Amino acid sequence: MIEIKNLVKRYGEKTAVDNISLSISDGEIVGFLGPNGAGKTTTMSMLTGSLSCTSGSITVNGVDVFDDPMEVKKQIGYLPEFPPLYLEMTVKEYLNFIYDLKECTQDRQAHIAEICERVRLDDVFNRVIRNLSKGYRQRVGIAQALIGNPKVIIFDEPTVGLDPKQIIEIRTLIKELGKSHTVILSTHILPEVQMVCDRIVIINKGKIVADELTENIDKVIVGARQIQIKACGPEKEMLAALRSLNGIRYAETVGEREMSSYAMLVESEPGVDMRKTIFGVFARNGWPIIGMEAVGLNLEEIFISVVDESGGDDTRKKQKKGGR
Repeated sequence: MIEIKNLVKRYGEKTAVDNISLSISDGEIVGFLGPNGAGKTTTMSMLTGSLSCTSGSITVNGVDVFDDPMEVKKQIGYLPEFPPLYLEMTVKEYLNFIYDLKECTQDRQAHIAEICERVRLDDVFNRVIRNLSKGYRQRVGIAQALIGNPKVIIFDEPTVGLDPKQIIEIRTLIKELGKSHTVILSTHILPEVQMVCDRIVIINKGKIVADELTENIDKVIVGARQIQIKACGPEKEMLAALRSLNGIRYAETVGEREMSSYAMLVESEPGVDMRKTIFGVFARNGWPIIGMEAVGLNLEEIFISVVDESGGDDTRKKQKKGGR
C-alpha cells in the first residue's frame, strides 16, 4: 500500500529525514514514534504530498506522491494534531464542505450519514462546532479524514486532551478502521501504541532505528533481558536446566513456593530471547509453565533505550575521548 524508498529531506545543511525506506501493507495499523525533532512530522508531510523531498520516492497504492500529489491526496485521510475545523459551521455544513472539497463521488447523504454513525456524531450533527466539547471536535476531525473513504488514514496525536472514556472510544474506533483501512498513528502516548498498533516504527535523528511487530518490539533491545517464569516441578532440577542453557547468564528462585509452583528469575545474554527454548525444555521434562513475563520491559523503556542508542554516537565518542 505504501512504499517509501531512500527518502531524504534537507533544509540547508540540516538533514531532517536521512535516507529512510519503509513498506506498509494494506490493513496494517502502524505506530510511528520518535522524540521531538526526530523527523516524524516531516515524513508525514511528505507522505501526504504537502511537502517535497530532496531525494527518494513515496508511492501510495501505486501512485507516486511527488508526480501526482492530487491523486495521492484522494487516497489519504489526515487528522493533524489540531483538526482543521471551521468553528462557525455546523457539523453538517462542515462535512458537506469537505465532501465538496474532496470532489467525492459517493452518494452524499448516505456517505456522510454512514461516517457520522461510525464516529458517533448523530447527536450533534446540526450543532455549531464551536459549541462542541473537545471530544466531539476530535470526532469531527476524524469524520473529515474519512470523507471519500480513503485507503490510508493518518492520525497525529488523536487522543491529546481527551478524557479517559473518550480515549478508549477513539482507540476502539482506530482498531475498527484498521479492518478496512491502512492506518498510521503518530503519538507520544506509548501505551496507546501497544494497545492499538500491529507494528511499531521508531525514528530518531531522521533515521528509522526500530521496525518490529508490536508483540516482538522487545527484540530491538540490545542489552540483557530478564523474564520471570512460574512453573510446576522440582526446584533444583528446573534451575539446573535453566543454567545449562546457552545464552542464560543467571537463574534463581524468587519468593516462596506457591502451592506446587516456583517463581524463577532468568536473565539472558544481551540480544538473546530464550522464551521458546525455555518453553521447549520445560515441556520435554513435564514441568508445566503457568506464567512467563518480561521483567521491567515496557514500550517506554524500549523507546528510551533505542533512542539513546541510536543518538548516542557523539556521547560515546566523548566518553571514549575522556576515558570514561
